[in-house]
Amino acid sequence: MNLLFLMTDQHRVDTLGCYGNPHVATPNLDRLAATGTRFDRFYTPTAICTPARASLLTGQAPFRHRLLANYERNVGYLEDLREDAFTFPTALAERDYQLGLVGKWHVGTHRNAASYGFDGPDLPGWHNPVDHPDYAAYLKERGLPPYRISDPIRGTTPNGNPGNLLAARLHQPVEATFEHYLATRAIEQLERYAADGRPFFLATHFFGPHLPYLLPDAYFDAYDPGLVELPASIAETFEGKPPVQRNYSAHWTFDTIPIEVTRKLIAVYWGYVTLIDEQIGRILTRLDELGLADDTSVFFTADHGEFTGAHRLHDKGPAMYEDIYRIPGIIRVPGAAPQVREEFVSLTDCTATILDLAGCDTAPAVDSRSLVPLVRGEHPRWPTELLAEFHGHHFPYPQRMIRDEHHKLIVNPESVNELYDLDADPHELTNRYEHPELLPVRRRLMRRLYDLLRERGDNFYHWMTPMFDIGDLDYDPTLSSFEPEGTA
Repeated sequence: MNLLFLMTDQHRVDTLGCYGNPHVATPNLDRLAATGTRFDRFYTPTAICTPARASLLTGQAPFRHRLLANYERNVGYLEDLREDAFTFPTALAERDYQLGLVGKWHVGTHRNAASYGFDGPDLPGWHNPVDHPDYAAYLKERGLPPYRISDPIRGTTPNGNPGNLLAARLHQPVEATFEHYLATRAIEQLERYAADGRPFFLATHFFGPHLPYLLPDAYFDAYDPGLVELPASIAETFEGKPPVQRNYSAHWTFDTIPIEVTRKLIAVYWGYVTLIDEQIGRILTRLDELGLADDTSVFFTADHGEFTGAHRLHDKGPAMYEDIYRIPGIIRVPGAAPQVREEFVSLTDCTATILDLAGCDTAPAVDSRSLVPLVRGEHPRWPTELLAEFHGHHFPYPQRMIRDEHHKLIVNPESVNELYDLDADPHELTNRYEHPELLPVRRRLMRRLYDLLRERGDNFYHWMTPMFDIGDLDYDPTLSSFEPEGTA
């Protein structure tokens, strides 16, 4: 079984037609969803690039693999996986798989994709490396103009300086964009693998639609800002929320940007999604032309989402909202019927799924479950809640989250905890952690989170202990674990 893994960076799930967006043109991903399994509750284990991608590589939760922050904004954490860490490409190589990775590598500083056995140009970093010699050679061979931008969009920081670049016009034709370059290199790799005849794993990791959104005019102006319905959470007041969220909003200069510019930014983001969809279409078309579709499983997902103004924020950060934790997840396996699944699944589950499809042992991917039974239409026992974690970006900030069908609890040891009623408040505007009517929910979720963290070996549960009292959770700190009610 061949494996084609398509991945974007900082991609909102609600920008895709197959996930309900009526305006954004994503025909290629829509077609993939219509012929495969679309997971409606697909989540990242952590909304930050390097830890999420390391979880995909290892099948381990971030607390276990220990790559806890992006190295560009590191705060004293490890910058590379341990030498003895399990990674799925090692297992695939033992089964004689050809291994390729074209695009973003953001899983460490000293070891690159080639260190793990992947073919492809070495493209490290958080954003399109437009000064890379292979990209320069690509432009020169085709007589294409170099990278150049104008009309930057940015806000103003609290000290009066220009804020981070959010978007700009790119003065290149689509054929010169970094996205087109990546798709071209992926197609070339696909052709080489097809000629060889051995099974392959080929990943294409786009750097977008991560901000800043740098697009040619045709995509920068593809969508009328008047079509944009602003996120309901743009009404965020941060009342009763951790103060870091208000501070982060100021860092990203949201309130200094006119609302019509925010609409334009979202419209430009949509254009970026369409540009990437077109490049994915080129890869999928070539897969069909090479006669490989019937022998190739195709994945599409992202490392995490993006705020684009939701909760008066941009980028991602220390706020565990659905905007950045829920991500697209589509898997097409030959012979499996199209469907939509509602189970809570994670990017980390892709690791065991890759191993399973390749005929490898899935056990070393210790925090990962194979999605193959779900893709094949089966109904195995499956967890009814989802865990996620965060460790910091720019500064240390530990968080843990548990989400079930109706509620979400977020534990912030250095601040106030959060509890959201997702049925009554789907946009997560009101923190109901202290509301007495939700006390039974809070107790249940706190207890369940504590037990799950202990079972996994995540020592964060020690941070939670001071939050408990006998009346709240029947917790006795002299015992090794929670005790059932009535046993104290």
